[in-house]
Amino acid sequence: MSFALAMILAMAIDALIGWPDRLFRRIGHPVTWLGALIGALERGLNRLDLNPLRRRILGTAAALAAISAAALPALAISTALPETWLGTLLTGLLAWPLVATRSLHDHVAAVARPLAAGDLASARIELAKIVGRDPTKLDEAGVSRAALESLAENASDGITAPIFWGALFGLPGIAGYKAINTLDSMLGHRTPRLEAFGWASARIDDVANLIPARLTGLLFALAGLKPRRAFACMLRDARKHRSPNAGWPEAAMAGVLGVRLSGPRIYEGRLSAEPWVNAGAPDPGPREISAGLSLMRRAMGLLAGVLALVAFT
Repeated sequence: MSFALAMILAMAIDALIGWPDRLFRRIGHPVTWLGALIGALERGLNRLDLNPLRRRILGTAAALAAISAAALPALAISTALPETWLGTLLTGLLAWPLVATRSLHDHVAAVARPLAAGDLASARIELAKIVGRDPTKLDEAGVSRAALESLAENASDGITAPIFWGALFGLPGIAGYKAINTLDSMLGHRTPRLEAFGWASARIDDVANLIPARLTGLLFALAGLKPRRAFACMLRDARKHRSPNAGWPEAAMAGVLGVRLSGPRIYEGRLSAEPWVNAGAPDPGPREISAGLSLMRRAMGLLAGVLALVAFT
């Protein structure tokens, strides 16, 4: 069985059909199932009357439980599959829902279309579906920056990372990673309620994305045909980012497109003085969002090419 070939298949199915709305309405999605489990664990274990150390311990237990709930059934299924081309095919089919290429592309494109037509209000509504910041305060440049930042970060978290871990460890790798990423998105926030309980979820996610984030930056640099500019931006600005990982794909995209990203923004009503990535470059607009989408498609095609080399050599 070839895990690399199975991941190519998962990417291809997702790129063609995504996760159909009819299917979502009938059975939901694996990420929503994980989200329900994580939400139940948080409500049951995150007792605010406990001291921060005990809440960290309970949060670690919750994270390990959620990861095990995803990875162990995947391991059992993977073990039962034949080590033949049929096993590779079934692995790809089962991994398909855990890749988010089509969803990411469509959500970011939904921001670019009204913005290009001058409909800032509609663009803000679409942006609110994919970012955590308040879009009502953003002008065209702010909306464009947020869309490109989400595209760059989620290309790493939603495509490269699950494919990377799936290519290494098959179904347990991609399912376990998806649980890790969902834990971080739900619990890895520095709020009074979640800072202690979500500590382990955030740290595990940092480790799981260490290689994929840098790989995504490399893919953007090579797919953008301007590797020198992208590498220079990554080396200069990636470590300035609030995240130890997200700065790499964001800096690579900023370098390729020749725009500035990140910078000050408002989270939960408070100004966060984030440094600029590629400071001094102009702000992006809807044209640069379209260029970013094209860059993402080429980069993910390059990733599939690398997987094909692994599978057939």
